[in-house]
Amino acid sequence: MNRMLISAAHKSSGKTMVSIGLCAALAARGHAVQPFKKGPDYIDPMWLGQAAGHPCRNLDLYLMENDDVVATFARHASEVNLVEGNKGLFDGLALDGSNSNAALAKLLDLPVILVIDARGMTRGIAPLILGYQAFDKDIDIAGVILNNLGGKRHESKLREVIEHYTDVPVIGAIQHDERLSIVERHLGLMPSNESHVANAKIKQIGEAIAEQVDLDKLLALTNKEPLPVPHKATVSALPCGDKVRIAIARDRAFGFYYADDLDALEAAGAELVPFDALRDAHLPEVDGLYIGGGFPETCAAELEANTALRGEIRQAIANGMPAYAECGGLMYLSRSIAYEGRTFDMVGAIPGDVKMHAKPVGRGYVHLKEDAEHPWPRPDAPAKQIKAHEFHYSSLENLPKDSRFAYHVARGYGIDGERDGIIVNNLLASYTHLRTIGSCYWATRFVGFIRRCKGDALNSISIKEKKK
Repeated sequence: MNRMLISAAHKSSGKTMVSIGLCAALAARGHAVQPFKKGPDYIDPMWLGQAAGHPCRNLDLYLMENDDVVATFARHASEVNLVEGNKGLFDGLALDGSNSNAALAKLLDLPVILVIDARGMTRGIAPLILGYQAFDKDIDIAGVILNNLGGKRHESKLREVIEHYTDVPVIGAIQHDERLSIVERHLGLMPSNESHVANAKIKQIGEAIAEQVDLDKLLALTNKEPLPVPHKATVSALPCGDKVRIAIARDRAFGFYYADDLDALEAAGAELVPFDALRDAHLPEVDGLYIGGGFPETCAAELEANTALRGEIRQAIANGMPAYAECGGLMYLSRSIAYEGRTFDMVGAIPGDVKMHAKPVGRGYVHLKEDAEHPWPRPDAPAKQIKAHEFHYSSLENLPKDSRFAYHVARGYGIDGERDGIIVNNLLASYTHLRTIGSCYWATRFVGFIRRCKGDALNSISIKEKKK
């Protein structure tokens, strides 16, 4: 098998473009490519998964235990396994580098391919590479890909310098080309589910990478024996039961879902039924509702125009349908979204209004403590601390003073700096994004909650019929 970490000296070096291109180029050659992304990002994995033809999996050294990381990688490993790092190779939250890209490379025995933005560089590229090699000798920098080159003469000079001063092979040299860029916004790249030209863009990037990167040399340098799968106990003791159907918003407005969470929902007994919040006039026949993150503000006019679906969702939640929403989903379920000088009506299930801001309101990893109000069943005492993440430029305002919440925020911002997870009937909606890992098995609990609500409803109907 092949495995590699695509990293860089610093962010915005082009590693995401290179990673997308490598996935597309290798898949086009007939290789089975499995992409992974370090960190909690949603957007890069959407592009990587689309390029590879397989869902991207997230590896996060802050949210996950090492065994969870290794098990996730080994469980999904394929013929060619590409991990895209975040930020620079040695960047991370911890001073000792324990959650850096380099730490992930060591944990998974990943040869590192360093993408270097070479604009304006010639001889100075040598001490950069040598310094990265010397900083941690346990890291295998297997090769470099030069990016943003100013022409063939620039490329020739860099190759000569690197060959003379280092032992690191140059496996690719990519000329500066505006056509290879992807539109960005505040969270990074525009999500691929919003881009109607995503497939064409991926094909274009893949062809450019295939022409300018030596794919055979890349595979030769990253050939490794498979990792053993560590033994991991099942995280949840909640029993499975009858199947339940969950409507899940999958469209241009909502696309932030972890593949592992969707797997966990199905493993717990859920059938996921996609719907389009922009175009579908009705909810499918379901037992529960799940709306993940995204950018509803950019689709606010279309969401507002779909009055039939908004009304149907509002009524379903008022009638007690179990529902879960994260970030963008929370925004959609509020009364309104104020964005770029306009106010758009939303579902109105949450008695509050969303306001967009120029700077992040909540950004980064969060620590939550579960409150007694939390509605979902659990097999034992709640975890002392739930690690998760948030990234939102909006705030939820004008909430009633007696609003109920599922979490106390120990680190982060959530809804009001102290609380997150507003509860309305059987809806739980938060700015925090959860992952089903470690002691946070939200997917299993949510399915259990739907099953319990469904059972309560059936029992209520049975009692009424007996009284007749």
